[in-house]
Amino acid sequence: MSNAVLVCGSVAFDTITLFEGHFKDHILAEHIKSLSVSFFVPTMRKEYGGCAGNIAYNLRMLGGNPVPVATVGKDAQEYLQRMRDMGIDTRAIRVLPDAFTPQCHITTDLDGNQIAAFHPGAMMQSAENDISQEKAVWGIVAPDSKDGMFAHAENLNRAGIPFIFDLGQAMPLFDKADLERMLGLAHVLTVNDYEASVIEQRMEKSMAQIAGHLEAVVVTRGAEGSDLYHDGRRIAIAPVKAEAVTDPTGCGDSHRAGLLYGLSQGWGWEDCCRLGSLMGAIKIASQGPQNHFLSREEIAARFMSAFGEALPAV
Repeated sequence: MSNAVLVCGSVAFDTITLFEGHFKDHILAEHIKSLSVSFFVPTMRKEYGGCAGNIAYNLRMLGGNPVPVATVGKDAQEYLQRMRDMGIDTRAIRVLPDAFTPQCHITTDLDGNQIAAFHPGAMMQSAENDISQEKAVWGIVAPDSKDGMFAHAENLNRAGIPFIFDLGQAMPLFDKADLERMLGLAHVLTVNDYEASVIEQRMEKSMAQIAGHLEAVVVTRGAEGSDLYHDGRRIAIAPVKAEAVTDPTGCGDSHRAGLLYGLSQGWGWEDCCRLGSLMGAIKIASQGPQNHFLSREEIAARFMSAFGEALPAV
């Protein structure tokens, strides 16, 4: 596949329910030792999610060629068919017939507080998904099982495929030695500002120092845009104003897709980061990680409006 991008990470379902009350009225500190609560949740929605799934969705929307690398269970057929209907190549998704697809169950109350339970399911065997024979122009190692993330990073590195390391929700799994090992394999690091501060603390180095050993580091800062560390410089990337701030779930994945699309097309780093900012702004205006859709023409118009320049030629 021309300009293929290997998107390594989780493919998961998110089940989101709304409790039309307040957790604080039911979870009482004096009874916390014998906690037994039940919440009536009349509103429920099931979303397609997971980092690899979200990145692949956005990358395909841009016209890119994502090849998601994930391990799913017997209940994933609907999700896989949806990907195929979009034109996403699912050849590198391994289906385990005796496991469930990773699932996150989230209950939110009227204060915006959340109680979540995550079942990793098939993701725990992601290291066994062999991609050593795959070809691609770029890759990304996004949150997954720790063993899987290292297995994919090693394979990409051996194959000479440059890749982005996206720490994200896997941050608690990586100590200083793990971070040093992963960054020794990767070409690029992408993090949000909180993750950047934790990495700096764990590695006892600044982002500028870390970037000195990589092709680039990108630190996203939400509504403040992002910082690109590249070629010995720190470059501020302007934010794109969102039409609405509805749901941040999956915004980071949308941003990564923008980066990967530009990289797979040979764009310069600043343009890649600008497209990432735009994709994050598009996503945050929509509920759920994969319910937004703009045509390539609409995205190009939004890019022109935000930055006063046309999208670089493909």
